[in-house]
Amino acid sequence: MNALVPLPVLLPLCATGLSLAFGTRLGRFQRFISVAVLTAVTALSVILMVAADRHGPLSVHLGDFAPPLGITLVADRLSGLMLTVSSAVTLCVLVYSLGQGMTDRDKETPLAVFHPAYLILVAGVSCTFLAGDLVNLYVGFEIMLVASFVLLTLGGTGPRMRAGSTYVIISLFSSMLFLTAIAMTYAATGTANFGQLAVRLPELPVGVQTLIQALLLTVFAIKAAVFPLAAWLPDSYPTAPAPVTAVFAGLLTKVGVYCMLRTETLLFPGNRLGDLLMAVALASMVIGILGAVAQTDLKRLLSFTLISHIGYMVFGIGLATREAYGGAIVYVAHHITVQTTLFLVAGLIERRGGTTELTRLGGMARAAPMLAALFFVPAMNLAGIPPLSGFIGKLGLMRAGVADGGGWAWLLVAGSAVTSLLTLYVVAKVWNLAFWRAAPPGQAATGTVLESGDDSDNDSDPGPDGMFGTGDEGIRTTPPPAGQASAATLHGRAVTTTSRLPHPMVAATAATIAIGLAFTVFADPLTAYTNRTAAELIQRAPYIQEVLGR
Repeated sequence: MNALVPLPVLLPLCATGLSLAFGTRLGRFQRFISVAVLTAVTALSVILMVAADRHGPLSVHLGDFAPPLGITLVADRLSGLMLTVSSAVTLCVLVYSLGQGMTDRDKETPLAVFHPAYLILVAGVSCTFLAGDLVNLYVGFEIMLVASFVLLTLGGTGPRMRAGSTYVIISLFSSMLFLTAIAMTYAATGTANFGQLAVRLPELPVGVQTLIQALLLTVFAIKAAVFPLAAWLPDSYPTAPAPVTAVFAGLLTKVGVYCMLRTETLLFPGNRLGDLLMAVALASMVIGILGAVAQTDLKRLLSFTLISHIGYMVFGIGLATREAYGGAIVYVAHHITVQTTLFLVAGLIERRGGTTELTRLGGMARAAPMLAALFFVPAMNLAGIPPLSGFIGKLGLMRAGVADGGGWAWLLVAGSAVTSLLTLYVVAKVWNLAFWRAAPPGQAATGTVLESGDDSDNDSDPGPDGMFGTGDEGIRTTPPPAGQASAATLHGRAVTTTSRLPHPMVAATAATIAIGLAFTVFADPLTAYTNRTAAELIQRAPYIQEVLGR
């Protein structure tokens, strides 16, 4: 069984080579490779999760080098659950993107790049979840960074290039900070192996421990978009294609949360910075949801709710009890699926109504009842309406806060309740504006071709130099009559609104909703699993022994 541990990383990397080799010459085979590999990774993740739950952590030491010299990959209950949820979600998003590309007939889209970049992203996520040392955790982050920049800038439009540049600058800064933290850790302990660090870090002076912990938390807080280190997210994600935004918002920020959870429980079990974590958790929840209240664009609104609900997970990490860890893990799994689903629905809304600007939408409950249902279910789940999984996760965290009884814990319980109510207000606002009210006069009609505001190649108006298609920074000198939808397609240049949504896109969105509902239907086994996971994290010994090969 241990031999299966590296496959979630190796299979996507091998498939990337095949995908690049075939390119667009055999597009169907390229799509088949991607779907087949992600299906296999999902099946492997389920097997690893079940095996880790039954038999304890699994590990493999690549090259047969004894720890800590070689590369160690470890699958325990936490990484098994994260792998399973993430692989299932990335498979659904891939199907969605295939449906979008085939519907738009994106012949000019760099699909030869999209599939390899997407597979590399999956490999990077898997590497992060399975890494048994800080160096390979860093490698996983860098793999994700390279793939993320390619996916964010698909089509090369101005808004996407600007957003991608911001994302890369922030990511490179956090990478340099991560390297600094690794160097300091190695200088102080002589190792980067998680098992050895768990033994050696407590022997260091308290000041050194606190400095290393603070550096690592800062790095992971940037990745997770924890306030006040989240200002980059609302401007970076909404310009990307809908499937890319969905997988980034749903999954990549949770990688940062996973790393915070792993390092806080394994390397710094004393909860020295617990009060700080609870303070930023409260700030993230309240300020993030207030930002969402102020938005009128659906994608930006969802981006702010993402920042807000990251606070729930940090709440559990900062509280540092078994019940809190269990609630945080439930909420991570829930939020991956729900946030991904909502961004996929935002892509369908843009395709149906021609925009995600709520002031220009309306009447969709009557015109597109299926789309209304696809939005309503995950929206209620995000708001935490009983008995959905969002309610289960929030209830677990709030019960843990009440049981703790500290001042910060009570503040976070109150903040959680307020944030949940404001989330309900936000999704109700979206429902009223986009679905319930009558369609506004300016809404794009079915069959309207929506052009990007940065589509300089197709610009029929001359720019300042008198040449067609060369306007200032790619922006039209006269506004296009049909509106703008710069993120609607993979290539980011044009899309035609339609009353019949593409079946693969609808099916993929419904599948992510089904995953979220499965967390509700199987709430008892899920919470029992997360409680066992939390107990294993606190115990530490099984993971340490497996990493060290004892």
